[in-house]
This record gives sequence, C-alpha cells and structure tokens, in this order.
Amino acid sequence: MQRLIDGYHRFRTEIWPAERARYEALAKWGQSPETLIVACSDSRVDPQTVFGAVPGEMFVVRNVAALVPAYHPDAGYHGTSAALEFGVRVLGVSRIVVLGHALCGGVKAMVEGAPEEARDFVQPWVAMAKPVLESVPEGEDRLTRAEAAVVRLSLNNLMTFPWIQDAVGAGKLEIHGFRFDIHTGVLDRLGRDGLEPVT
Repeated sequence: MQRLIDGYHRFRTEIWPAERARYEALAKWGQSPETLIVACSDSRVDPQTVFGAVPGEMFVVRNVAALVPAYHPDAGYHGTSAALEFGVRVLGVSRIVVLGHALCGGVKAMVEGAPEEARDFVQPWVAMAKPVLESVPEGEDRLTRAEAAVVRLSLNNLMTFPWIQDAVGAGKLEIHGFRFDIHTGVLDRLGRDGLEPVT
C-alpha cells in the first residue's frame, strides 16, 4: 500500500502543479473525450500510456480480453455495454477503439481453458469469444491469431448496438481495432487483411 501512497505524493508534488489547470477545467466543464477505448484489464497494457493521452482525452472501459458482448439489454449486469452507452449516447465520442494485446491471459483462457481458480466468472466471460476459434486453426502462432480475431469479434459486436450502428452509418462515429505487442512495444492496426503495423 505504501507504494501507492508514495505514488500519490509524487503525483501531488511533480504532476499536479503542472496539470492543475487541466484538472480544474475538467472539473468545471466536465469531460468531453473524443475516444472511447475498450481495453484489457492486463496491468502491462495501459491505454493512456500506449496512446500518450492525458486526463480527459479518453473514456476507458477495461475488462478481461477487451471483449465487447453483443447488444442484449435485459435485467443482467452489463458493465461494458453500460460504458458504451454512456460514452456514445451521453458523451458523444467520435471514435471507439478496441485495444487487444499480446500475451493476453483472457484469450489464452478462451483457447486453452480458464485456470481452475478462475472458472466462476472468467470462463463464462471468455466463452462469448469461442466462435473465433473456428477461424483460428491449430499452430504455434494460434494465440497471436486468436488475439487479433478477438479484436475483430469485438468490433463486429459493437455493430450489434443499434445506436452505434446508426452513428457509424451517419458518419458520426468510427470504430477501430488494434493489438499492442508487449514484447516490442509495436502497435498493429486490424485491417481487412489482418494486422498492419502503425506507422
């Protein structure tokens, strides 16, 4: 815990003085981010760091494997869908980015099975992405290909939300997929023909 408190003290002494005006403006005028990021909960992949963003620029929702479920309003708990609804319909973001990454434990759990200690919630959560396994044949790079396929699945699921589909159709919203490689620090964009390095 002390490490967190020390980090807060560094924030107050080193970062806050230079960023105070930004925070005060955000407090006074509210947030108006242009980008909504769906990212993995993995501690090694911080979207704000990867994209060099500052507070107020990105509305971020993180979950295991950066999965977007299909649109399905009911009485259940839908944290990711709630964040999408708030970001698109209330904040009016102009783009949604799905950020997958290398060495994703959620994708590994989907491909190889969840660890025994993570079967109450992780296993059923990643099961929504099981259909991608049909398009990802066996092979030594199966996990890498599955990581890209899961991003594509999330992009497809975004389009099942009627108000996302309408905004995209009206040219008011863009959706993009990326995969970040922890080993190399390289960001790849998901294109029609697969992953392409961002230049």
